[in-house]
Amino acid sequence: MLATRIRQKEGVFYFIAYKAVDLLDRVRFTSRYYYEGERIEAEAPGEDEVARFIAGIEKSEKAFQRQLNRQKVRQIVNFYETASSQPLIPGTILLFTEEELRFEPIGASTLMGNLSEPRGKFLIIDGQHRLAALYFFHRHHPEQIDQIEVPCILFDGKSSDFATEMFVVINSTHTKINKSHLVDLYEKVSWETPEKKFAARIVNLLYEEADSPLRYRINRLGGRSRQEKWILQSELFNELHKLTQAHRRLLEEHFRLRADRAYELVRDYLKAVREVMEPVWGENDRFMFTRDVTLKALMRVLGDLLRERPIIQAWEESRSPKAFLGLVRPWAELTKEFRAEGFYERFPAKGQVERVRRIHMRLLEALSPTAARQLRA
Repeated sequence: MLATRIRQKEGVFYFIAYKAVDLLDRVRFTSRYYYEGERIEAEAPGEDEVARFIAGIEKSEKAFQRQLNRQKVRQIVNFYETASSQPLIPGTILLFTEEELRFEPIGASTLMGNLSEPRGKFLIIDGQHRLAALYFFHRHHPEQIDQIEVPCILFDGKSSDFATEMFVVINSTHTKINKSHLVDLYEKVSWETPEKKFAARIVNLLYEEADSPLRYRINRLGGRSRQEKWILQSELFNELHKLTQAHRRLLEEHFRLRADRAYELVRDYLKAVREVMEPVWGENDRFMFTRDVTLKALMRVLGDLLRERPIIQAWEESRSPKAFLGLVRPWAELTKEFRAEGFYERFPAKGQVERVRRIHMRLLEALSPTAARQLRA
């Protein structure tokens, strides 16, 4: 196929105008698409990490729901049917293959040449909805499909991490992908800050480790949907990210900014809280202690505790929840304040931000006298 080779710094990719019918044969859809009783089945992602991520988006509660999916595809198909002089797909479709394609320049040109086809199908990094609509347009108007060529950018011969980063760059606005989905990818993108990668890794460990008090309770992409969720992954990430920024020097000194080591500290703190608040831990029908607003406040209290080196040193000596038990034991007297009935009256606020702050201050006030004095000093 005839292609233009494009160089940008160390990157090389290709531009090609694909015949629509040829392109539809060479791509795979990783999400299911609906249109007037018809649908495109998602292809199994197999071992492809990026394809699994994209495929998982439609499983979330808020992204690409069936009704929204159908409406969006219908709107694009309607545009394809009514547009005449206006280009149908003026923007490029971004495609990816891990295979390294062969480029043979034509004549003296180093830009134009013949590009080999991949053995497998392209993964669609950007443009799945437009191609889904094109698929249905082809089904309903086969006589018009030969009149359509689609501009495409092809990326080849790169790792799945490259495609993941490309996907994040393109889709990193809340209108396309819920931020909770992106937290999974912060470790993989080269341009993100060490603090974000560190916080994201701790969130992932809190979700998946068998000894975590929050195991499977964090609402994240690919989570166990039948298990009750307590907090959005993005909200927990935000709290840990702020904690990391505030205590960057301490975390480097004690943990070398290694999330697997710092996770143990966060885990033991939460274990101590769980032990003290056992009567209300997880009782979300009757109590609000393991709801999002309180869990966020708990992370802020941990940030306050990290300001005191004796607390860190006590934990490093014991490497267990015992370092925090004495500090948070007075919270056992607060259980009634976290009853679901009347909770919003006891912690009045105009919104979640203010309510988290009120809970945070109440928990600080109730810490052991020694800790409270240290933190007020």
